[in-house]
Amino acid sequence: MTLYALGLNHQTAPLAIRERVAFATHALEGALGELVRGRGATEAAILSTCNRTEVYVSAGETDAATAWLAEYHRLRPDELSPYLYTLPREQAVRHAFRVASGLDSMVLGEPQILGQLKEAVRVAESAGTLGTILHKLFQRSFAVAKEVRTNTQVGANSVSMAAAAVKLSARIFPSLHDQHVLFIGAGEMIELCATHFAAQAPARITVANRTLERGHALARRFNGRAIELRELDEHLHEHDIVVSCTASSLPILGKGLVERALRARRRRPIFMVDLAVPRDIEREVGDLDDVFLYTVDDLQGIVQGNLDARRSAVEQAEAIIETQVGQFMHWMAVREAVPLIRKLRDHAEEARQHEVDRALRLLQKGADPKQVLEALSQGLTNKLMHGPTQALNEATVDERRSLADTIARLFRLRP
Repeated sequence: MTLYALGLNHQTAPLAIRERVAFATHALEGALGELVRGRGATEAAILSTCNRTEVYVSAGETDAATAWLAEYHRLRPDELSPYLYTLPREQAVRHAFRVASGLDSMVLGEPQILGQLKEAVRVAESAGTLGTILHKLFQRSFAVAKEVRTNTQVGANSVSMAAAAVKLSARIFPSLHDQHVLFIGAGEMIELCATHFAAQAPARITVANRTLERGHALARRFNGRAIELRELDEHLHEHDIVVSCTASSLPILGKGLVERALRARRRRPIFMVDLAVPRDIEREVGDLDDVFLYTVDDLQGIVQGNLDARRSAVEQAEAIIETQVGQFMHWMAVREAVPLIRKLRDHAEEARQHEVDRALRLLQKGADPKQVLEALSQGLTNKLMHGPTQALNEATVDERRSLADTIARLFRLRP
């Protein structure tokens, strides 16, 4: 039974590569269907975040899935392969558990990845590509993450991307009380960022979103206002801090738009954080004077300082994960034995039915019931013992000891 994970993350690939391999949310179901129908996989799930793109597959060939991933994103295999990791069976299980527990994240112990993993499972279920193996894998991943978070300090004082963005802004603006903050998007990451920034009591919060209704819903929580994305050109210059994270496949803020905002601000600085993959803010914006632009990769240095306090808990978390990996692999091994168990039981049932039919015929002819039962039991015993006995007799000298040990274990024979 094949199970593997392939992908890339913030440790193996730079942002420029990660954004080219990211999946748009609306395209995930179609991509999953394409992978399962065209590449021989029986089950598949895709986890696509700002820091990773991973494909979890049951059955199918790894080379086929790798080729599909490159083709889907219009990349040559040699462009993608240096950044990819392929994790078979036990390694894939361990990786899924570590990802869910926050041990493989840029920010050790961060909780957002668990919600993103649950969303990946929901999408796979909706696409009809989540079968028994992957369903069990992810449900066990969620349980492991809960155990790690409950019994260790890995997530204690966790510094999220949102908290890191607030810390970065403090380098430019010692106090946020007089600053105007603009959030572009209204998803989970923006919601988290808005929560962290609102705690600093900025002068004003604005939410820009493609859907005004959803923007209003988020803005109301923080006593802010909402605007549509098409209004950014009119309002960008009013804001000192801009945090963007949308699912757009193209940049939302270009260099020209930001240049016009800077002129209107009379060169007062703008602090910008782009948490989207692909990027929402053109790379060239970072070259402008008076713009302080940071991407998800830039935040890594900020969050690094808080890691030491939690590293002591990692060993304990890894021990929990190793135990759970062993249990999951045992479950997979048992599932792999199911076809053989069915054949064994079918063979025994066939022998039983044959002897019962024979006994009934003898009884109908008036045979002595005691003798019929005796013959039935002897016949059934002979049939069931014929295979093991013949295998022992035909085994070579080297095979016989191993086979004898196996038979003794199967039938629980004492030495």
